[in-house]
Amino acid sequence: MGITLANKEINAAEINCGGQLTVRLSLAAEPDITSNPTDIVLMLDRSGSMQGEPLASLKLGANQFIDIIDTATDGLADGQIGGGSRIGIVSFADTATQDTQLITSVAALKDAVDALDADGSTNHSDAFIQATELFDPASANAKVLVLFTDGRTTTGPNAAPFAAAAKALGAVVYVIGLDGDGGIDEEALREWASDPDSAYLAITPDAAELAELFANLAENIAIPGATDIVLTDTVAECFRITDVGTPSKGTAELLDNNRLRWSIDELGVSASEGATLEFTVQHNGSCSGSIAVNERIEYSDAEGNIVSFPEPQVAVECDIVITEPCAEAVEVTMEGCSDSIIFDAGELELGSLGRILQLNVRLRDVCPGKRVALAVLLSEEGEGEEAQPRGIKVLTIPAHAEESCRDVEVRCIKFVIPDEETDAELPCAARRFSASFIANYLDHDYRCCAVEDAE
Repeated sequence: MGITLANKEINAAEINCGGQLTVRLSLAAEPDITSNPTDIVLMLDRSGSMQGEPLASLKLGANQFIDIIDTATDGLADGQIGGGSRIGIVSFADTATQDTQLITSVAALKDAVDALDADGSTNHSDAFIQATELFDPASANAKVLVLFTDGRTTTGPNAAPFAAAAKALGAVVYVIGLDGDGGIDEEALREWASDPDSAYLAITPDAAELAELFANLAENIAIPGATDIVLTDTVAECFRITDVGTPSKGTAELLDNNRLRWSIDELGVSASEGATLEFTVQHNGSCSGSIAVNERIEYSDAEGNIVSFPEPQVAVECDIVITEPCAEAVEVTMEGCSDSIIFDAGELELGSLGRILQLNVRLRDVCPGKRVALAVLLSEEGEGEEAQPRGIKVLTIPAHAEESCRDVEVRCIKFVIPDEETDAELPCAARRFSASFIANYLDHDYRCCAVEDAE
């Protein structure tokens, strides 16, 4: 079946400026359906929350899934699923219904999908019961459940024991969740999905992506697992990779601060198989707001699997930045129709005449409407000597107008540090500095009690 699911997840929805995230990459693969006949049950949510675009997108995705399997099993779009494989449809709301048995007729399967109407509550446990009952325990066919849902369980018992029972029969459970309004129970979906859950679970906030998720799952079913996998993940410039874990399968290496490579010899060649890789990224403070974590993911394997990863975003809280302005450059003007110009820049020597040191500092939890006085004291550590003062800066940080206290990052606080005369022979010698910061609010509402108030 090739790569049946590719996933990318992050462990937090928001972080502070300069904070860290754990990123998890996951892949799942299945053997070739043409030589490994498979019984597939589509478990489709038709509860009331599915009305409108979600149900229309679900029908489109399910029908595309059926068409792709039709062609994959015998090489022909002939309206019959071949190779001994079959598909069944189970839909659920207040209760679940076996809309078809495990059959090969594409027309009958599509009729069942197209007849779905959205109404009622969400009963996941009955969906697993009815779907599992379609499987013949005596059949040698592989067993696959594909559950789609957009909501939490609102009626019926906990579905976890029934999902576990399906997996105990040898069924592989894929879960697709639509989370447009935050209505799903992600922990429950992970418990129902096969392990590793991140390789068998896909969540999208966009109903329009449902058809693509179903199509991607079906597209690779005709491919016999995956071999010679190479995945290169490039994170966005706002982040750098600080640690790469050991993958559950294959090897991973850090290429540079923004790229890693994950290589797997084979996956899902003889049985359903998942693989995961976790790594840590740190925000570098250069951007804020809602940020995509990865810039791109490049994937290849010997079988030509088509793989699409989600693009998780994280909210970064550091959108207030104060920067000390840079010195103005000298302007040189060339008159029109001039071919050359001579500009006297004075005498230059190939040597260091000093250093420019730029410092950044983050002020934590600055309240709105209050200016801050910031002092920076710079000292230089000498060999066996007391620290020598090298400069002091006092800055006024403007008040911000956010609704709550926020971090304020002050950047590029510049100090010009001349070289001593004794350094003339060592213009590039190492120098050690230390900086101290003092900050307090300039604005406050304190008023000294008047004498008459005290009386």
